[in-house]
Amino acid sequence: QVQLVESGGGLVQAGGFLRLSCIASGTIFRMNSMGWYRQAPGKQRELVATITSGGSTNYADSIKGRFTVSGDSAKNTVYLQMNSLKPEDTAVYYCHAQRTSWGTAYTYWGQGTQVTVSS
Repeated sequence: QVQLVESGGGLVQAGGFLRLSCIASGTIFRMNSMGWYRQAPGKQRELVATITSGGSTNYADSIKGRFTVSGDSAKNTVYLQMNSLKPEDTAVYYCHAQRTSWGTAYTYWGQGTQVTVSS
């Protein structure tokens, strides 16, 4: 059973930084992509950043230049370095992973980690 285990959330003042980590355990297969989504109260879950096993990255416009996604595909890990945090970054951040095998996509989600940015 694949599990995504997140760590690194917390409370930080505006302008501060946090680093989120996520590891996919319980599988011998390499994930094709991993990344982060977030959901603020009363809002839909949205993409933050993703990275493929080949190293290609994708970022939401709202966090470009402030957040950096990185990972180790061989270890099924992904990180999110968040700098210059703003109160509007407050949300539950979810780790996401996807693997495609024989045309079937398998998607996995972590339980989420709270990030709170105070003004």
